[in-house]
Amino acid sequence: MAMRRWYHYLIYSCLLFLIGCGVNDTQEHQTIGEHRVNKGEEVMTRNIYIDPEIDLNSAKMVEIIIHFKTEPAKVAVAIAEMSGIPLSLDKAKQDVEDSHSRFQADVQKYLGQKQIPYSITHTYKTALNGVAMKLPGNEIKTLLQSGEIAAIYLNKEIQLNPPPQPE
Repeated sequence: MAMRRWYHYLIYSCLLFLIGCGVNDTQEHQTIGEHRVNKGEEVMTRNIYIDPEIDLNSAKMVEIIIHFKTEPAKVAVAIAEMSGIPLSLDKAKQDVEDSHSRFQADVQKYLGQKQIPYSITHTYKTALNGVAMKLPGNEIKTLLQSGEIAAIYLNKEIQLNPPPQPE
């Protein structure tokens, strides 16, 4: 149980670190938004953070983590409570499940029907709400049509030093 809690803490910390690094450094990150130029290509759509290490022009398979707009259940309940909006944990969990269902439908619509190779390798619902998946880098733009996506990160291992243990 403690190891699982540590694992969730580690993943959540890594994502917060990545989000913090990307959002504050506007010259280094790629944002699909009002206006963005990526290697000479201009894209117009809604704001979605994309890790600058992802090559959107490569046909090579890339492993990514997609962070959904819907917050994890416990986070959503805490935010609602702070805002004075009633939200039950069961309703928040259902919202998370619904976001995954909508994303699955979008993936099938935008990638599956066009026979674009992809695989969803893991789903996340606790520390963050999203999925890990593999697909060609140049097909990420196709997937951006999904209304569920808030950010896309390169799936890579990051090591954090564990907190010091009391002697």
